[in-house]
Amino acid sequence: MAIASEAQVYLDLQAPLEDRVRDALGRMTTHEKIKVLHAQSKFTSAGVPRLGIRQLNMDDGPHGVREELEWNAWSPARWTNDSIVAFPSLTCLAATWNRSLSVLYGHSVSEEFAFRGKDVMLGPGVNIQRTPLNGRAFEYMGEDPVLAAEMVVPYIAAAQANGVACCLKHFVLNDQETHRFSVNVNVSERAMREIYLYPFEQAVKRAHVWSVMGSYNLWQNVHCCQNDQLLNGILKQEWGWDGALVSDWGGTTDTWQAATGGLDIEMGTYTDGKLKESEFTYDDYYLGRPFEKLINEGRLPMTVLDEKVARVLRLIFRTAMNPRKVIGNQCSEAHYEACRQIAEEGMVLLKNGHSGKQTPVLPLDFSQYKRVLVVGENATRSLTKGGGSSELKTLRDISPLDAISKAWQQAHPASLPSSAEGVAFCPGYASGRALYDKVDAVPAELNARLKAEALEKAKEADLVIFIGGLNKNHRQDCENGDRESYALSFGQDALIGELSAIQPNLVVVTFGGNPYAMPWLPGVKALLHCWYLGSEAGTALANVLTGKVCPSGKLPVTFARDYADYPYVKYGAEAYPGIDRQVAYKEDVFVGYRGFERDKRQPLFPFGFGLSYTTFQYGQPKVSLLGDSLSVELTVTNTGRVAGKEVAQLYVAAPRNKQIPKPAKELKGFAKTALLQPGESQTLQIKIARQALASWSETTHGWVVDGGTYTFLVGASSADIKGKSTVKL
Repeated sequence: MAIASEAQVYLDLQAPLEDRVRDALGRMTTHEKIKVLHAQSKFTSAGVPRLGIRQLNMDDGPHGVREELEWNAWSPARWTNDSIVAFPSLTCLAATWNRSLSVLYGHSVSEEFAFRGKDVMLGPGVNIQRTPLNGRAFEYMGEDPVLAAEMVVPYIAAAQANGVACCLKHFVLNDQETHRFSVNVNVSERAMREIYLYPFEQAVKRAHVWSVMGSYNLWQNVHCCQNDQLLNGILKQEWGWDGALVSDWGGTTDTWQAATGGLDIEMGTYTDGKLKESEFTYDDYYLGRPFEKLINEGRLPMTVLDEKVARVLRLIFRTAMNPRKVIGNQCSEAHYEACRQIAEEGMVLLKNGHSGKQTPVLPLDFSQYKRVLVVGENATRSLTKGGGSSELKTLRDISPLDAISKAWQQAHPASLPSSAEGVAFCPGYASGRALYDKVDAVPAELNARLKAEALEKAKEADLVIFIGGLNKNHRQDCENGDRESYALSFGQDALIGELSAIQPNLVVVTFGGNPYAMPWLPGVKALLHCWYLGSEAGTALANVLTGKVCPSGKLPVTFARDYADYPYVKYGAEAYPGIDRQVAYKEDVFVGYRGFERDKRQPLFPFGFGLSYTTFQYGQPKVSLLGDSLSVELTVTNTGRVAGKEVAQLYVAAPRNKQIPKPAKELKGFAKTALLQPGESQTLQIKIARQALASWSETTHGWVVDGGTYTFLVGASSADIKGKSTVKL
């Protein structure tokens, strides 16, 4: 076999990218072109060996590199060197409201992908959390498109700076797991643009994401992985995107639509491990032999094929054949440190002290407690496993129980834990096997026994810490199945309520990617929500509980008092989960806090909410016009007794428009302070483009900035406005 000459432009690593693409494209045969457009294994697509063009190695993210699977089966390959760091869930990253941590996350996780020889990370995800039942919401960045956009852009930029492509997913409207393969989403043009497309658009235009994954669902009754209007019309032509569109695994259903509808790389179809390669080969994919036949017969022009191949070559040259791609590293202490930092800043303190008394119980001084009882399965359960395609194989995980026990021992250096003192543990409930069991798989008598044991031991404790919430079982936080109830599963609500009746010193810690009901809230002293914290979960949790770290996370989603309060629920099954595979987003742009404010529903915890161990004072915001942008400046002062960080959130109330109903206010920007010492102040500047004030007109099919008076509101949450200023445009 001839080896390509170094004089060939496509192999010149210093040549301009487009010159390399054109040169390689001109040397490839039709069959070689077809080969690079579909999978050759579970997680690779072909290169061109004859020309020395490398294959693309993909793997699931976005919270870490998935363990190695067999070449042509979903079974683990059982490598001994593919254990990695599990980073916190993207809901946790969004809850930090810290762009610097987004940079750190993207940089760190992409180093692990690079070290494992991966070119494309399948993530991050920016689908909108319109329902708290979405089984995959933990992989996304909340209910607000601006927050999702602002947090995903630095993540992508940092990862791709290391030569690892992000594959932004799932484009678009994959906002539920129920009927995800077949549901058609009916959504207004305005809501599509302002809410659901917005974070993808920002990732394309600002982060220049190199690949995007199409979603399983349909839009306008066409699958999104082969939707001409969506992929060619909006993504590639209108937004001017030059990357490669990758199908979700098995998301392609038709050769003609795939060929003409904008798909570039087809992955996963018919590769469920049940068929032998000899019975249905990768060459039989929709973009394989059937597509090649259309080209050879002249039914489709060569330009259609070449346009796809050029995009794939561009992706290969940016990653697998990028001379600046980093070597990376795996399980480094720097990565564990990054995991811990993100976890600490993402936890949200929701309650600290009984209502009316407001006497804080956190941070905990373990020297004051001789007998601590930890109750709840999530104190010891590995929450880095499960969840579907984002499950991870970790080298080490620090459990909450181990970290709390260590913190207690450090507070009692002369003590030897005995039956009379120390940290004891009771699971309190069981959720089934480690992965994917349904709720009804647990015998009732087992949970009754575990509950009784926990209640009995709680009587003897000085402090009870309940650690529960959701997990990554099927119909919890898990791919391919939504939650069945807004309540906590496995009898946790009743257990927490009975614990609070026995033990006044009760601290509740919950994990999970979704909001949930809290009928027991009045009876607990403190509530800390943790999302999924990754490999350093225990260490990060103990640091926040004991005050080594002051909590600064803010909710990226609204927690409702009742499930019926979510904006879409009043529209019935048509709005979720759909009827006859048709779902209608009837709440339109009034998703999350926008809808709560329109419907005058008081949330349990509003969007952007989060308590601290210290207090902050906001100065009066000042708005300045700077050409095509606006700047809001304000001073934040730490008025409490401990060092802490605060997130200043900028909401804008637009002038009323009779033709276009506007939300009462919308998030348009935010800034997080540095760690402020007591008495210390910092002046924050929040800049937004004038275009950020635009709304989508379904009359002109474009963005419109209404003239009139805009009110700029700065607050600690969507419901806690500290100051405002007006500007007339």
